[in-house]
Amino acid sequence: MNKRLLLLVSLAAVALLLSGCTEYNQPISESSEGFWNEFIVWPLVATITYFKELLGTYGFAIIAVTIVIRLVLLPLMIKQARSSKSMQQAQPALKALKEKYPSKDAVTQQKYQQEMMALFKEKGVNPMAGCLPVLIQMPILIGFYHAISRMNNTPSIDLGSFLIFPLAEASIILAIIAGIMQFIVLYTGPAMDNPQMKVMMYFMPIMIIGFGVVLPAALTLYWVVGNIVSLLQNLAIYRPWEKKEVVTAEPVQKQPVRKQPVQVKSGKPVKTKAGGVKK
Repeated sequence: MNKRLLLLVSLAAVALLLSGCTEYNQPISESSEGFWNEFIVWPLVATITYFKELLGTYGFAIIAVTIVIRLVLLPLMIKQARSSKSMQQAQPALKALKEKYPSKDAVTQQKYQQEMMALFKEKGVNPMAGCLPVLIQMPILIGFYHAISRMNNTPSIDLGSFLIFPLAEASIILAIIAGIMQFIVLYTGPAMDNPQMKVMMYFMPIMIIGFGVVLPAALTLYWVVGNIVSLLQNLAIYRPWEKKEVVTAEPVQKQPVRKQPVQVKSGKPVKTKAGGVKK
């Protein structure tokens, strides 16, 4: 599982970097041509601009659009979280299946796969639930990157600042905040109890910080707000403060050792455990 997640994140990172090599430095307008511009970039720009007119600044507009996007994806994210929680609960049974079918031959592995899928169905586990939200969010994330970059290169648009952070420039402070928030989100989610996902708990924040120090602060702000929403989701679903009590095994009571009566070769009478006399 961890290899698949690492591969997915690596591909996403490459896609994000390569996506900036096309038209990111060109102005954006309603007349921009191309599928990507017409159906991804411009709708995001228009939505951000609409909320800017309502709220007064592009910073608040990006926050509002981020919340709207997260609310739209919320049912899918909840389904992913519940599937991850079910996967945690199925781990003991899954371990027992691996012990039941240790052989690697085709017949044994087929039986193992059949029983594993039956177990997933019984526990309500969807193995693809963890990847689907990431796959859906990647076009949005790349689209946000293009939208912010092209808005920054459009003379009629001034992104301005949010608090002390110029949205058109990279911000190390905001990048660090985004990385810390990403760590907290993973810490309060299923990664903490899943050894296979623990590597993501340390890899993802570093990756977020790495991108944040070179990308516009407007995109980093999107990550920060998105992670705040994810944190609230984790608190509602996983309830990390309700740590399971560690059940300590009761000490095994040793059976009393039954002493054998001492055999004396001299023929002297010896008392046995029952109180009798053995000659």
